[in-house]
Amino acid sequence: MINKKSLWFLTLFSLILVLSVYYVTMPNELLLTNNNTQTSKKENEEKEEDSNVSLEVSESSVLVALRVESDEEMIKELDELKEILTNAESSVEDKNNAFEKMKDINVTRGEEEKLEKKIKEQFKLESFVKITGDQIRVVIASEKHDTSLANNIMRSIQENYTTKMYISVKFQK
Repeated sequence: MINKKSLWFLTLFSLILVLSVYYVTMPNELLLTNNNTQTSKKENEEKEEDSNVSLEVSESSVLVALRVESDEEMIKELDELKEILTNAESSVEDKNNAFEKMKDINVTRGEEEKLEKKIKEQFKLESFVKITGDQIRVVIASEKHDTSLANNIMRSIQENYTTKMYISVKFQK
């Protein structure tokens, strides 16, 4: 004979099983549509709240252009390396080399961002940093061309490296 506990357990378990099967067999479009409408409602509410607040962020167009160009080069190179990795005809050595290059690109990008952040914190200047091997190119968004400031920036960047780096600082507006 089935007691009450077993009957309740069986009933709840079958309900959970039916709901699970229904959820799994539901079309993905329905889930995405419902999620998008909810997030768009939230975004509209946030926009209405933020409409009273005026926020203005500006950055030198030269720095933006340099960042976009650098990002495009990096993405193009990463795509080429991913193609090598996913190609079935590539040798193991080629795949290993491509993977190592991808890691190097990511590490270099991290160093560039770290140096930009350091320059912003120490000198309160917007900058663009590009690292190529042992050369570091720094572009500062400033109309004032100050050699002592450039020397201080070069010294603060060199502190991060044990080997001699060739650092150039350029001021542009």
